[in-house]
Amino acid sequence: MIGFFDSGFGGLTILKETLRENPDYNYLYLGDSARSPYGSRSEELIYEYTRQAVDFLMKQGCRLVIIACSSASARALRKIQQNWLPQNYPDRKILGVIIPVAEATVEAKNSQPERKKEKKNKVGVIGTRATVNSGTYEKELKKLDPNLEVHSQAAPLLVPLVEEGWLKRSETKIILKYYLRPLKEKRVNFLILGCTHYPVLTPQISGIMGPQCRIIIPGKEVAKKLTDYLKKHPEVKEKISTTKKRTFYTTDDSEKFRQLGPRFLGENISQVKKINLN
Repeated sequence: MIGFFDSGFGGLTILKETLRENPDYNYLYLGDSARSPYGSRSEELIYEYTRQAVDFLMKQGCRLVIIACSSASARALRKIQQNWLPQNYPDRKILGVIIPVAEATVEAKNSQPERKKEKKNKVGVIGTRATVNSGTYEKELKKLDPNLEVHSQAAPLLVPLVEEGWLKRSETKIILKYYLRPLKEKRVNFLILGCTHYPVLTPQISGIMGPQCRIIIPGKEVAKKLTDYLKKHPEVKEKISTTKKRTFYTTDDSEKFRQLGPRFLGENISQVKKINLN
């Protein structure tokens, strides 16, 4: 199986695109809704919560785990990959979302001849406080292209607004304009939606930023990169079962997850199992 972990519902937007790209694999999704959001948590807590979740997924038989939460990818992924995984599951793999999205952004920039000629291309990032404060997106982007000018903006109110279903409310549009104004004033060429909840707001965000700004949606880019990864690593691919099984877990109200999940996944969820990670 391929495991997906997120602090709540948002990672379903990553899984949604992965199912379109690779529908045959077996997938197991875990949303830690009881302790969401991770964006305002300390680095120590984010690491411990993520480690518990990954351990659970590994024990369920996942050969590969995607940390779909940007906050967890920024604050916990490297430490888990380098220290915890080799000691506990040396034959398994864990991937995050930030590096694939950074790579896709630079590739998108390089695919546009008019962008190549510009000395400075401006990239905007919106995300949780944990993701923005980590500076991980800026670091990974500049590794790939030192000439990029990166501007980040924390947008902590968007997660609860999305989960409340306030997608088309005037209040949400006002808050979006407030968060996006500094990036629009900087005239960013690309905008990374650095939280898995944000893609459901893509039409509103695109409308505010205008046609000159390309929106980078994590789910689409992670799905493509996962396909490439599996092609390059047949030793991982051959161990993943392909019976199209879908399993969903939550640490909170399973009925609420079943009802709200389709808003992010784009399809119904028939059954959700509740677990305790503590």
